[in-house]
Amino acid sequence: MDLELEKLSAVRVLGRGAMGTVFLVRNEEYPGRPFAVKVVEKRSLHTKFDADRRARWEVSVLARLAHPFLPTLLSSTETDEYLAWAIPYCPGGDLNVLRYHQTDRVFSPSAIRFYVAEIICAIEYLHSLGIVYRDLKPENVLIQASGHIMLTDFDLSRVLAPRKQKVVTTVPFSPSPDPSPPRPKHRGHLTRMLSIVSERSGLKKAKSARVSPVSRRKQSFSAGERSNSFVGTEEYVSPEVVRCDGHEFAVDWWALGILTYEMAYGRTPFYGKNRKETFRNVLMKSPEFIGKRSALTELISRLLEKDPTKRLGYERGAAEVKEHAFFRGLQWDLLPEVSRPPFLASTEDLMAAEAEDTRHEFNIVEYFQKQRVQPPSSPVGSPSSMPSPSIDCRRSVSFTGF
Repeated sequence: MDLELEKLSAVRVLGRGAMGTVFLVRNEEYPGRPFAVKVVEKRSLHTKFDADRRARWEVSVLARLAHPFLPTLLSSTETDEYLAWAIPYCPGGDLNVLRYHQTDRVFSPSAIRFYVAEIICAIEYLHSLGIVYRDLKPENVLIQASGHIMLTDFDLSRVLAPRKQKVVTTVPFSPSPDPSPPRPKHRGHLTRMLSIVSERSGLKKAKSARVSPVSRRKQSFSAGERSNSFVGTEEYVSPEVVRCDGHEFAVDWWALGILTYEMAYGRTPFYGKNRKETFRNVLMKSPEFIGKRSALTELISRLLEKDPTKRLGYERGAAEVKEHAFFRGLQWDLLPEVSRPPFLASTEDLMAAEAEDTRHEFNIVEYFQKQRVQPPSSPVGSPSSMPSPSIDCRRSVSFTGF
């Protein structure tokens, strides 16, 4: 696929951020297969935050990926003014948008099991390439048209030399019912069809902020390469990152624990009224669970172990996490073949949105030229394109050390 920006017409702005603008593009050569194009203006890059390097790094990571739950690089291009690359479009929204459509804004244990299992598979693949993700959160878990997940945004990822993991022979678990966490009364059944055009009024844009590490203690890992960068989203940052001990692949398993807790309880476990309180909670507070303990709460507790060397997944990676009782009986190899995921985007709404999009095509280069003359207006798009809702307004944090 040739990506010529001067000739490329978009139908919608999917989102804007510090790293660039994302457009929805429909290609006449590939009818029925829209794709997303991320464009970074070189004139807007802030070199002190390494935006240029991060953009190029993300393209290099995408070029290496070949997994059903991760994006593939369709094409990329660079001109004197722009960096741009194309990936498949996910019309089903992101995991946070999807959660906000649920009764009480939480998922059922079966839905949690499905989505978390697919995320584990994606992280396992990244780790096998030596890539630590470092930005796992619901807003970065997109829902494909098939209903399966797709992780996105790799500008904070990093390649690290892995530790040598222990090899352990395990006996397969026999199937058993999934334990369920306590559920609020009067909970309705989860809707199987997700409208991509309804309930937009409640969406809020997450604010971003950059902070620097305040101290550097002795590194806590005995082997393997570590990163000392301070990166991530405040509510998802691991204790070793807050302490600046140096971190490695275990930070992704911590973030998975935070995400799983949020899916089950509708909030993150360590959120505070400000950054200082949030980080104090990350270091000192234990996650609070309501009601009877279950395999799900035990999984979360193991993932949120503050000592990374004791955290589930530290010793043997994804294999260790997959063996947990919460996933007992799950056929991991068949996950990509599941034809009825918990939620599917409404076919009728997708067709209506496509018909509406074709009436508003615009040239991408001309779009940027107009933005230089007048302030940008609010982007219009589906839940997958809009900032994910967050009452807490998540704050992203990063440090220039890479």
